[in-house]
Amino acid sequence: MIVKGDKINDRYQIIKTIGEGGMANVYLAKDTILDRNVAVKVLRGDLADDEKFVRRFQREALSASKLNHPNIVEMYDVGEDDGRYYIVMEYVQGKTLKSLVKKRGALTLPEVIDIMTQLTSAIMCAHDSYIIHRDIKPQNVMILDDGRVKIMDFGIAMALNSNELTQTNSVMGSVHYLPPEQANGSGSTIKSDIYSLGILMYELLVGKVPFKGDNAVEIAIKQMKEPIPSICKQNPDIPQSVENIVLRACAKNPKNRYDSVREMYDDIKSCLMEENLNQKKLVYKYPEHELEETKVMPNLSRLDKKHEEVDDVPKQKKKSKKDKLLWITGGIFASLVALICLFIIIYPKLVSVPDVTIPDVSNLTVVEAESKLKELGLLVASDVEEKENDEIEEGKVIGTNPQVGRTVKEGTEVTIIVAKASDSITIEDYTGKDYLMVKTNLENAGLNVIVNPKKIAKDDQDKYKENQIVEQSAVVDSKLEPGDTIFLYYAVFTVEYPDFVTENYTIDMVQEFCDKNDITLSVQYQTSDEYPADTIIKQDRTGEVISGSTLTITVTRPSQQTEVPEGLE
Repeated sequence: MIVKGDKINDRYQIIKTIGEGGMANVYLAKDTILDRNVAVKVLRGDLADDEKFVRRFQREALSASKLNHPNIVEMYDVGEDDGRYYIVMEYVQGKTLKSLVKKRGALTLPEVIDIMTQLTSAIMCAHDSYIIHRDIKPQNVMILDDGRVKIMDFGIAMALNSNELTQTNSVMGSVHYLPPEQANGSGSTIKSDIYSLGILMYELLVGKVPFKGDNAVEIAIKQMKEPIPSICKQNPDIPQSVENIVLRACAKNPKNRYDSVREMYDDIKSCLMEENLNQKKLVYKYPEHELEETKVMPNLSRLDKKHEEVDDVPKQKKKSKKDKLLWITGGIFASLVALICLFIIIYPKLVSVPDVTIPDVSNLTVVEAESKLKELGLLVASDVEEKENDEIEEGKVIGTNPQVGRTVKEGTEVTIIVAKASDSITIEDYTGKDYLMVKTNLENAGLNVIVNPKKIAKDDQDKYKENQIVEQSAVVDSKLEPGDTIFLYYAVFTVEYPDFVTENYTIDMVQEFCDKNDITLSVQYQTSDEYPADTIIKQDRTGEVISGSTLTITVTRPSQQTEVPEGLE
């Protein structure tokens, strides 16, 4: 038992217990060599007796100690001291994401986007280093007072195995975020972490986990079988683009999930952009559950019964040699006749394959189309073909190969063709909008945007606002491909400068003019006895200029003259 004052490895002096779990206890300790507070996680005693577990624990913890990311709790040391296996980590003062959700319920959308951006960035770093976390949950995420998040327990999570589903409260908490492939014992990949991130994002948006049950096994079954509840139905203020991220991350079939955390990170960063807010609900490309065929075994009892009947047949009397010969000859002749009939009449009918007409499966989901084709005895290719189509909902079927109406043989393989959203960008009327916002959105869509100012004469300035787009090169409703260039022209107001020199302006009058027209005034002085002090004798520009420019004027000041004392003239 570890108590206050104990030293781990004669270096880390225990201050107090700060957490207890099913796998390990966590202590606040003082690193007596580097004079800093650290968190020391000590493996639970019964797990420390499992040599295989300990080796894996140490190996994975050492790998995780190489991670360097601002959103990952840093690991300083890992080792063993008198049979106690420990990890020394950065001590983070804050609260867990789980406690925050328990206290507040659903978080605001900007908060969720900020937290998930940090978390996906951290997991992206881990995956780039070939490390899978395997136990992503809000209990393992610390949130600091400044809004930064830190994810913990790299290494320990890697040492878990599927036999611990009902072992501890810690694992009971983990099962709410457990990917289906881990629940059924198929092992983990980077897509397993993506699933857990999706469940965590759901909880932050809704304020509760999607699947609940009386025990870990019941929850695990729901993870494998039940679709994730709709976030938008629970909160209509959440855009479909946000729900689509959760739907894709939490797909039961890993083929329907993001291929990498980087893809999920990119979608989170762009989901609130104006062009993404009205996305259609995600439709999965592949079936979520694979159906297994049921094999029927033959009824062996019937074969046994026939065998008994053969054994019970009374023995026949021996026939004469002549009768036997007749029977043999007749049998051969009958067999020959039967064979001739088989090849001439029956065989062609037996080997002929029925014709099938390819049905119209457009506008169906892939699962529905596959079912309809299989009902007709056709085979369906495992991979679907994608084609751009703006008329049919993305993910729905637009056709097949062979095409609808073609006559083929039963058993022919058919490839399903599904609609894919076009990569082209439909150009809108951008006039009247702020050019910086439009430029950002179009560049995010892949266009090359060039902006140029356009002077607006004083008489027309009441029709526009500065920085509004007044002209664009691409026609409204036309389509541009990523990499194409569009020119935007934005309004800048012009000002007509008076001749401040000849019109005898004072410095105050010039300043008033500049303030009114958003002009920056710069005053330079020149010594002169030819003009009175503060006379404007020069200006650097006249005529029409753009509002926001700088005007420089030159003003006189008298020279310094020394008075001659009386009597010395």
